[in-house]
Formats: sequence, C-alpha cells, structure tokens
Amino acid sequence: QVHLVESGGGLVQAGGSLRLSCAASGRTFSSLAMGWFRQAPGKEREFVASITRNSGSTYYADSVKGRFTISRDNAKNTVYLEMTSLKPEDTAVYYCAVRNTYSAFTFVTEVGWWGQGTQVTVSS
Repeated sequence: QVHLVESGGGLVQAGGSLRLSCAASGRTFSSLAMGWFRQAPGKEREFVASITRNSGSTYYADSVKGRFTISRDNAKNTVYLEMTSLKPEDTAVYYCAVRNTYSAFTFVTEVGWWGQGTQVTVSS
C-alpha cells in the first residue's frame, strides 16, 4: 500500500518562502519519478514540477520556473518543493505525486499515486 504524506504548507505573505515535503512509504521510490501538482478553488489540478528517479532531470511549469525548486532524497523516500518569491496566485492545495516509472511527468493522467494535499495560502 503506497502512502504519501505532505507537510510544510501554511500561510505566508507575498514574496515569502515555504518548503513542502512529501514522505513516501509502501515501496521503494528511488526508481520512480516524483513531483508536485496544485489545485486552486474552482480550477483544475495543474502540474507544478517533477523530477526523475536519480534527480538527473527536473521539469517545471512556466508559472513557477525560476521561483520553485524540486529535489529528492532517495535515502529518505522524500521529495521536496522549495518555493520562493511566492505570489497570491500560488495559493492552492499542493499534491505530491508519484509515477509508476522512472521518467518525469507533467500530466495528471501520468500519476500513479497521490498524496492527500497540503494547503498553501499566499496573502497579498
């Protein structure tokens, strides 16, 4: 049984920073791509960032490129999302995602497992 637990969300002022973490359990994730999506109220879930199994490649949505950084620690089965220069439009529930293969992903349909989500609220 795969289990993903996000943490690190919260309320922050515009221009601030947050670091999200996602701890995975239930299998070995070092061979799988991991990433983050987000969903704002009334909007569809959208891709934020993903990282290949060995951290060799990372991918970002244009809206977060240059501000967010994804990383992973395979020894801890954990993926991180460092978010800086946060904007009110970054407000959303952020979901950890794992794909059942090693290559990175950008589409919701490519995700094999989801976390429960963590709320990020950026005030203006």
